[in-house]
Formats: sequence, C-alpha cells, structure tokens
Amino acid sequence: MSDAETTVAQLRQIVDAFVAERDWGQFHTPKNLAMSLAIEAAELMEHFQWLTPEQSWQAAADPEKKQAIGEELSDVFSYLLALAGALKLDLASALEAKMAKNAEKYPVEHYRGLFGPADPNRP
Repeated sequence: MSDAETTVAQLRQIVDAFVAERDWGQFHTPKNLAMSLAIEAAELMEHFQWLTPEQSWQAAADPEKKQAIGEELSDVFSYLLALAGALKLDLASALEAKMAKNAEKYPVEHYRGLFGPADPNRP
C-alpha cells in the first residue's frame, strides 16, 4: 500500500476490520475516540519535545526515530478514521469544505509567507 494508491475508504475499512475482529466497537464512542486521538497526538509530540526546529527536521534522517514517529502518526490516523466512521462523517468532504473556509479566512494575498494574523495595516 502507498498514499498514492490507497483511498481513505480503504484505510477506513482496515481500521474497521481491526476493531470488529476484537469487538472493540462497543468502546468506540465519540468521547472515547476523541480522547484517544488526543492522547496519541500527545505521544507524537513527545518525539519532538525540547528539540530545536532544526533537530525536529533531522528526526526523519534517523531511521529508528522516523519509524517511531510513523507509528505514532499511524495511531493518530487510525483514531481519526475510527472517529470519522463512528460519526458517519465523510472526511474528504469535510476537509474540502474546511480548506475552502480557510482559503476565505486566510487569503493568499494577505498571508503568503506570513504565520499568524495579517498586519491590520495591510490592504
């Protein structure tokens, strides 16, 4: 499998099958899944805690670190997919709508190359 060849629906099916085989659906309430997602995101953050920005980029150069980060990202992603499934939420549609909303909120002509609020003196 690769990102270029795999659909979100296929990934959701993998997570759903894993959960169903273990009869864990009974525990997969939106609250529990959202909490698990946050916990896994915190575990991901631990890999970068106290690193300089340069050191954080270097993590990908270390195969062991990159694998560990990939595992945490996968945990985050699997809970995200499970939560979307539990809520019957179409992630692709939600992302597309949110990016359109973000594009309106952060127009390129005001935010290109800027991080944070636009200068109120800019046109």
